[in-house]
Amino acid sequence: MLNIEKWKVILIIALCVLGVIYAVPNVLPAKQQAWLEQNMPAWMPSKTINLGLDLRGGSHLLLQADTRQVIADRIDSMADTARSEMRKDDIDYTGGIKTKRDGISFQLTNPEKDRDAAYKITRALELFSEIDIANDGTVDVTLDDKAMTEIKKKVISQSIEIVRRRVDETGTKEPLIQQQGADRIVVQLPGVDNPEEIKKLLVKTAQMTFHLVDESAGVGSKKYPMREAPGQSMPLKRKVLTGDMLTDSQPSYDDRGPVVTLAFNAIGAKKFCDLSGENIGKTFAIVLDGEIISAPYFQAKICGGRAQISGKFTPQETSELALLLRAGALPAPLAFVEERTVGPTLGADSIAAGKLASIVAFVLLSRPRRRALPLPARPCAGAAP
Repeated sequence: MLNIEKWKVILIIALCVLGVIYAVPNVLPAKQQAWLEQNMPAWMPSKTINLGLDLRGGSHLLLQADTRQVIADRIDSMADTARSEMRKDDIDYTGGIKTKRDGISFQLTNPEKDRDAAYKITRALELFSEIDIANDGTVDVTLDDKAMTEIKKKVISQSIEIVRRRVDETGTKEPLIQQQGADRIVVQLPGVDNPEEIKKLLVKTAQMTFHLVDESAGVGSKKYPMREAPGQSMPLKRKVLTGDMLTDSQPSYDDRGPVVTLAFNAIGAKKFCDLSGENIGKTFAIVLDGEIISAPYFQAKICGGRAQISGKFTPQETSELALLLRAGALPAPLAFVEERTVGPTLGADSIAAGKLASIVAFVLLSRPRRRALPLPARPCAGAAP
């Protein structure tokens, strides 16, 4: 007879009971599962197994990042930096600084005098770049293949992180978000049959900037369309604050209706405080993805790192805007190149097959075994009868 020590029996029974307790939430109805997650202590089993796209069904999205705009913005930044640095060093050039697909170019007025200084400035613009200064003073700064590759890699990694934050904010469980190829992102959403709301959140760049209004509409200003006045635009100066200085954003209400409250980091709070103190009574504009969404004026100096965005918003719009600003701005626009809705048919078949296999295995292992009868003893060879 098989003899098992008592402590081993107790341990086996305890492990079986514990396994049953942890498995119970998976067979309860959805309401009871939600109640368990909200009311049970953290150490008690309350969560269920998250089924993937193959078992539960859901949506499969394939997005492509437009890295061309990011490269164009980088080149514009190179041109602005070169223009500012050469102004500081009194370096003259003719015809302005021209931008091209992969770099910038300009012509020095006095090449013999300013060649070395111009090379030093352009060398500092971009780590991976090729610089050519001709005898006539023409300077060409070109981003090489390594620079282009590094920019694209950074754009995709940042985009994946921002997409993950936005999807997590919607409460979707166990999404799969990963890179595919050089500039594409796969997003799989288990249990989501109609991903329209999530798609709206994913394609919005959510690049927010703050500008002073250029009342004189000078040469350096740029006109932006106004959200509250379709067909009208407003001339704005260069951006003074950017959305990456935000640490939090939440939907709220005040006397004017739904608003979005903003919280700046230390640098943003100081800049906003100085900006408001120096421009009391003047109008400033809040621009989101190239459109003016609000244009209030400074009534007093605003310090403390908090501000509000008000406008003709609905509660749904303030919630979406706050979510986008919390998650951060995409470094490049995203476009959908493929969308599929995956049904749970294959997963249901797999689950049914697994249940059947478990039942059959349990029955076979539970069948009582027949006791083997002892065989008759045989006399040993050479023994006496």
